[in-house]
Amino acid sequence: MGWCGHLATHLSAHPAMASLLRAAATWGLFPWRGYCSRGTQGELSKGFVEALKAVVGSPHVSTAAADREQHGHDESMHRCQPPGAVVWPQNVEQVSRLAALCYSQGVPIIPFGTGTGLEGGVCAVQGGVCINLTHMDRILKLDPEDFCVVVEPGVTRKTLNTYLRDSGLWFPVDPGADASLCGMVATAASGTNAVRYGTMRDNVLNLEVVLPGGRLLHTAGAGRHFRKSAAGYNLTGLFVGSEGTLGLITAATLRLHPAPEATVAATCAFPSVQAAVDTTVHILQAALPLARIEFLDEVMMDACNRHSRLTCSVAPTLFLEFHGSERALAEQIERAEEISQHNGGSHFFWAKEAEERSRLWAARHNAWYAALALRPGCKGYSTDVCVPISRLPEILVQTKEDLKASGLTGAIVGHVGDGNFHCILLVDPEDAEELRRVKAFGEHLGRRALALHGTCTGEHGIGLGKRQLLQEEVGAVGMETMRQLKATLDPRGLMNPGKVL
Repeated sequence: MGWCGHLATHLSAHPAMASLLRAAATWGLFPWRGYCSRGTQGELSKGFVEALKAVVGSPHVSTAAADREQHGHDESMHRCQPPGAVVWPQNVEQVSRLAALCYSQGVPIIPFGTGTGLEGGVCAVQGGVCINLTHMDRILKLDPEDFCVVVEPGVTRKTLNTYLRDSGLWFPVDPGADASLCGMVATAASGTNAVRYGTMRDNVLNLEVVLPGGRLLHTAGAGRHFRKSAAGYNLTGLFVGSEGTLGLITAATLRLHPAPEATVAATCAFPSVQAAVDTTVHILQAALPLARIEFLDEVMMDACNRHSRLTCSVAPTLFLEFHGSERALAEQIERAEEISQHNGGSHFFWAKEAEERSRLWAARHNAWYAALALRPGCKGYSTDVCVPISRLPEILVQTKEDLKASGLTGAIVGHVGDGNFHCILLVDPEDAEELRRVKAFGEHLGRRALALHGTCTGEHGIGLGKRQLLQEEVGAVGMETMRQLKATLDPRGLMNPGKVL
């Protein structure tokens, strides 16, 4: 019996819960109704569009097909599902009024940042209003003595670090794309530096959130930016990774880190996937203070060489980076090279100058586009599993074998210091059979990660495509708890419907 049937059996024993479940089901929160079951998405009425314009001004509302289509998709292979209108609020008061207006009229709300997501998180599956937050792009407060900064949702990762350049501080979470920081909060983003500095979950101190009905929430209390607290439930953590399904993030207080005194990067080629991943595990076991350690298979290296004009060996390769003092780095470099050579590593290249390092990491960050260039005209699909470090060699070798056997075009790249890797598959969106095989490959890999006590998504989120895997990962009680939270904060099911649950 599924969890729905199990709950139905016991509703009479829990009348309050029964009432909550019936109310939530009415708004399409549960599997027996589903988010997408409320009929076709109609156009927004002229009167409602005029009401939107009254809130933000006519220049900041668009129902033009080009704008709607631009906001109906991200960089994933999920088909474009445009909203009925796009609005660009200029401040939090306008966001609050927009949320109240949409909610009172039963109109879905879809938050939008830079559109760089990979799980269809901005697709307007029921139409509605897309709230583009990029015009709210101020850095509100820098507090260098407390190592924190407050940013609006339109501020991107690169913009913040440019602003911080002369402060001796930086924000290290780096997913590759120049994503909006509040979008990175919404997806619990990660990236190449997470092995040392953590993910967004570790670097968010407070959030300002407009709740579905328009109320304003400060998740840690207005203006607070403490490093630790035992006060009540962790509301900040609840909204990190919520993918726009619980509210609109209108400001984030982020933890900053001292800029390293010295930085050295390196690449090293290996005879096999196994050798490269074994080296990763051995370096971590040796407690070397890595800032980044990235894996690229030979297909990915070939693509990066072509796309970014590198001259690296076409072989399974590790990209490494160390942060610290000059003297400490010399010792770390020597030890890392010894471990790599012991596992068959060769063609060691150390990049000590900033320009050389930037070129290497630009190539790594452009791996997605390098992979797309392998098959022009096709779309990319990226898996996102993460497993305990001890199971990483096993799953990477198996995945490489599966990829070869599948006949699909793809490459493997990953943040292996965290046990997280991506299989980037190229697919013709018009080829139904190929789409089916890509979907089957992704689901099989997700279930393999779960069997190894890992997760189906390390950093991209659930979005549209991993909802079944989420159920398998957290179980019936976990899903029931998430649905109850959703029903409490968004009883009408209007916040980014169809995502996560």
